[in-house]
Amino acid sequence: MIAKSGKLIIISAPSGCGKTTIVERLLERNQDLMRSISYTTRPPRAGETSGQDYFFISKEEFLEKEKQGFFLEWAEVFGHLYGTSQQFVRKAIREGKKMVLAIDVQGMKQVKANKDKGLSLISIFIMPPSMEDLKARLEKRKTETKAQIEERLTIAEQEMRQKLLYDYVVINQDVEQAVKEIEELI
Repeated sequence: MIAKSGKLIIISAPSGCGKTTIVERLLERNQDLMRSISYTTRPPRAGETSGQDYFFISKEEFLEKEKQGFFLEWAEVFGHLYGTSQQFVRKAIREGKKMVLAIDVQGMKQVKANKDKGLSLISIFIMPPSMEDLKARLEKRKTETKAQIEERLTIAEQEMRQKLLYDYVVINQDVEQAVKEIEELI
């Protein structure tokens, strides 16, 4: 059983809402927080390092780990698999750490469905100020085609309809404001 002293903090957001930037700021400003590094089958983006941003593995390796019960949660997102190491998260929580998981709605549902009674959990959904703003952010990244951006916007709408599954909702008007709101919540 997991000790109640640690806490699991789930942060979800549609693609392009600033989830990664917000989590990075939270970690920089709060030394008592730690981030779980997800496993993924997608190729690294420019500037990403395996073992620091993600653990980049093959689909075969991922599926083998999933079959062995390695993941606390996992999901397929835009054709790639993402998952969180169960052992890493549970060990950190047992040691009293505050663990931040930046995962999607599918992953959050899995964690909540399989939550241990002793696990202290808080879930936060980050919203864009508007769909127009989200579209502009995705276009500014210049990492997806127009068709991929449209697909991400469609999925974003589906994810935003599930925001009430979360304990809290934060609108990311400005990264600094969103980080401060989240700090108050956790």
